[in-house]
Amino acid sequence: MSIETRALNDLAAMRRAGAAAAATLSHVGNLLRPGMSTAAIDALVREDTRRRGGHPSQLGFQGFPAAVCTSRNDVVCHGIPSAHEWLEEGDILNVDVTTCLHGFHGDTSRTFFIGRPGPDARHVVETAERCLIAGIQAIRPGSQLGDIGWAIQRTAMAAGCSVVRDYCGHGIGRRMHQSPDVPHTGRPGTGLVLRPGMAFTVEPMVNLGGAQTRVGRDGWRVVTADGSLSAQFEHTVIVTPDGFEILTPAPGQEGATGPGAFPSFGRENDPHIP
Repeated sequence: MSIETRALNDLAAMRRAGAAAAATLSHVGNLLRPGMSTAAIDALVREDTRRRGGHPSQLGFQGFPAAVCTSRNDVVCHGIPSAHEWLEEGDILNVDVTTCLHGFHGDTSRTFFIGRPGPDARHVVETAERCLIAGIQAIRPGSQLGDIGWAIQRTAMAAGCSVVRDYCGHGIGRRMHQSPDVPHTGRPGTGLVLRPGMAFTVEPMVNLGGAQTRVGRDGWRVVTADGSLSAQFEHTVIVTPDGFEILTPAPGQEGATGPGAFPSFGRENDPHIP
């Protein structure tokens, strides 16, 4: 398996693509409201991505019909926006944005509260974010993919949640999906050894119930097999000589590198949408 590493000029381009995706996600997140259709979210992503000079990477990818994935409540990933799906008070919603800018891709997602969350919704969302933080903090030269997966798995298990095994993170660069696959479960000290310049996504999908999933009749939407809530957070990262750099930081959180990147990472305080 050949794994690309990034030269400095590639890294600069990936930073720009990541920043564009993160800015679009933040912009759209600020506009989410009960009563909004998920098709309206797709329109917002298309407009904002275009305004920033990019193209929605997901649009047309392997036939995907939308510019963004909108995954609500028990939808794990790959939810297709619809004019017939409306956000309701108490929902949780993952918005997954990928931007192609000048030939490079930036991929990021976040799960938002729509209105005031119930205790189960808050628990699974906060656990998913902690899982992402734990996984990213395991990244450094010489660590292995199993270390990332174990950090995520251990964090979810401690909270009484499960981690989806059917879908994983991926390498990214001039192609949206490339090697390596980045599992969100694993054993420490196993898997690919990380080297500076490797770029990939970390995007754990965390379920309140069991880890099993099934694919909907549309062939895209993945839901929890037991109907439990699911939440996800995602960043594009690159391995640096002394740790990691987040390439999709939220606006105002640029420069998040190495183990000192937290705790300022993530939600400002609460992804609550009034």
